[in-house]
Amino acid sequence: MKIKAKPFLKWAGGKNQLLSQFDQYYPNDLSNGVIEKYIEPFIGGGAVFFEVIQKHKIQSSYIYDTNKDLIITYQSIKNRPELLLEILHKYQSDYDQADEQKRKNIFLSIRNDFNTQRTEINPMIFSENWMVRAAQFIFLNKTCFNGLFRLNSKGEFNVPFGGYKKPNIWDKNNILAVSEALQNTNIELSSYEHCFNLANDKTFIYFDPPYRPISKTASFTTYTGFEFTDVEQIKLSHFFRKLDTQKNSKLMLSNSDPKNENPNDNFFEKLYDGYQVHRVYAKRMINCNAEKRGKINELVITNYEPSI
Repeated sequence: MKIKAKPFLKWAGGKNQLLSQFDQYYPNDLSNGVIEKYIEPFIGGGAVFFEVIQKHKIQSSYIYDTNKDLIITYQSIKNRPELLLEILHKYQSDYDQADEQKRKNIFLSIRNDFNTQRTEINPMIFSENWMVRAAQFIFLNKTCFNGLFRLNSKGEFNVPFGGYKKPNIWDKNNILAVSEALQNTNIELSSYEHCFNLANDKTFIYFDPPYRPISKTASFTTYTGFEFTDVEQIKLSHFFRKLDTQKNSKLMLSNSDPKNENPNDNFFEKLYDGYQVHRVYAKRMINCNAEKRGKINELVITNYEPSI
């Protein structure tokens, strides 16, 4: 039985838990075979990407992100999964055999190497050095606190040790399945604007940008060293309209729902006036206060009428 590829990273705001709800918000043209091209400009963990390209007949797919380590990791899995798995197997073995203090020391050592070598990796030229970088990225994701990816003002990964007993660092079957799923996918270190020239009326584009914080304490620094402010949210909404009016592509976008905290906050309703604004239920998984990890609304915005 063929193994279905799934996200290989824990990712803040990951959509795995929402896939069953999202299924009813995809364009009808996706299921009836009209859509030929799928584009995801903020790839992150890729839950929607893996779902769409494995469930539907897509001729070509394109994924982008501005997080260079994320893109290096996707490229490494696509091109050299066996070498990457060798390194991950060593990490898994070392971690499993160590006691709690040694595990923390291993984590701190790999985190230090990851930060020290960040300027030595060229994300534009494929190299076998990428495999070590990608393995470190996956290791840190699986063993850091809550699976966060956070950079400080210096561009250093600064999430503390998570102390997990049985992290799945070496996930061989899924890595190989992901590699196979990526073979016909173009992977680029790029911003979302790059997709404009590729888009046409047979294209489905899903935007999953950094969410707008729903409270003053909800945001934690950045994934890329670049803050996605309200100004950036407004800029993205303009691009959304440009794609709609000039390319006639099918567009779907996710974001936080400000009404979770303030019923009078119409930020996204105003930005996407004239479009379909839907609400889905999500469980807030990443919060330092366990009592605040509960169901909240998230927004799904489309430029088409979904099948629901």
